Amino acid sequence: MYHALGYSTILVMQAAMTFEQQDIQMGISTMKEALQTCQRFRKRSTVVESLSNLVSKQPVDQLSEEEMHAEVCYAECLLQKAALTFVQDENMINFIKGGLKIRTSYQIYKECHQVLQMTQGNKSKIETYHQFEGGVKLGIGAFNLELGLHQLREGASGSSLRAILCTFTLLVYHTYVSLILGTGEANLHEADSLLEPYLQKFPNGSIILFYAARIDILKGNFEKAQITFQECIAAQQEWKQIHHLCYWELMWCYTFQQNWLQAYRYADLLSKESRWSKAIYVFQKAAILCMLPEDDVKRTGEDTVSLFRQVDGLKQRIAGKSIPTEKFAVRKARRYASSQPVKLILPALEMMYVWNGFAIVGKRADLTENLLVTIEKEETALQNETNHSEYYMDDVCMLQLLKGLCLKHLGRLMQAELCFNQVIQSEKQIKYDNYLVPFTLYELGLLYKQQDERGKAIRFIETAKNNYKEYSMESRLHFRIHAALDSLKVTPASTP
Repeated sequence: MYHALGYSTILVMQAAMTFEQQDIQMGISTMKEALQTCQRFRKRSTVVESLSNLVSKQPVDQLSEEEMHAEVCYAECLLQKAALTFVQDENMINFIKGGLKIRTSYQIYKECHQVLQMTQGNKSKIETYHQFEGGVKLGIGAFNLELGLHQLREGASGSSLRAILCTFTLLVYHTYVSLILGTGEANLHEADSLLEPYLQKFPNGSIILFYAARIDILKGNFEKAQITFQECIAAQQEWKQIHHLCYWELMWCYTFQQNWLQAYRYADLLSKESRWSKAIYVFQKAAILCMLPEDDVKRTGEDTVSLFRQVDGLKQRIAGKSIPTEKFAVRKARRYASSQPVKLILPALEMMYVWNGFAIVGKRADLTENLLVTIEKEETALQNETNHSEYYMDDVCMLQLLKGLCLKHLGRLMQAELCFNQVIQSEKQIKYDNYLVPFTLYELGLLYKQQDERGKAIRFIETAKNNYKEYSMESRLHFRIHAALDSLKVTPASTP
């Protein structure tokens, strides 16, 4: 059963990386076979036992050791198959089937957790028991975030087959989830200590190198990260998708440094090679080209207007839902749909904010100063325009938000506060970018938190949460709000 689980897990990872229908199909069918293999070893219950289980729960400690492993492997297979079912196609039946699989998987993990707790005291320290323990900690950890981090840390520190999966899950949490969906304060100390033993053991492992470079980015060591990403790309050629992850990170590294030609190079590679999100890659490429002088754009042979016009046709749906960042890109690109396009203002920096990039580049005062110069130059150009477009106030407010973020990271907090307040006071004049005010209220709340003005911080963040609906990337902001209120030790108030 472990062989079946291991083999199918690799194919599921490949499917998740390629998004190719053929790979997804192969992952699903291999996972079906793995489920059947695990099923052969699971405890068989008679009809009478099944009925009595509905009335009173049977004790879970009656499982043999082999049956315990069968349960945890079955739950793991079920969870992975559910994940693939969601991306297989968009029909509602698959969506419901995926949801039911996840529920069943969670129930099994809960029962396995009970088994683990009941057998902790008398456990014989044999290798196979540690494998079962590692499997339960990975599953419970993946399902429950608060308890989960504790479970994953325990799983990562063990010596089971799944220790590395627990480690990778924690690394994803620290290097991506907490940044994009949190307040931007990643636990880099823990990420470093989790990765260190694997760096020693597998110094040329591409995934290990990838995380080492990602941690360097979060520390502001962009130049060092660029070298490690190149080593990661050179380390293997089988999974091009790991190259694509590196291209994405390299694109941002060069964006932070305002090296637009190099940033364009990696956005271009992504738009041509990766299937993850063509809409984002093409938008990103066009947004980066907007930052270059006209002559440089001509030398690339690209037409920015035509790139923006492609974005809408490239958006995709997963489990019947549009991807929020793609929807955002489509909305922004609409300014180029008419015969008289209205240019976007610093779209690459706006997208940097969407991905919480200012929290990263803010570690480097030199680069933050350079960004501030770019923003202020654009601000002056916008004020000097004689014919204001219908997007004028939206653009003014977007620049004020970005300017405020730079000033905040440079420690010029009073000036940052003025910029944020200008956006909030201009609310009635904003026509299209309705995300600006709730996001700015949130940023102002974080600014007050930084100054230990807890009451003010809570008030502004709660206002962003409760008073605004149906704006771009609403769920993303709500995740960030939850994290901010949690850090202020406040239970988020329910939305009226």
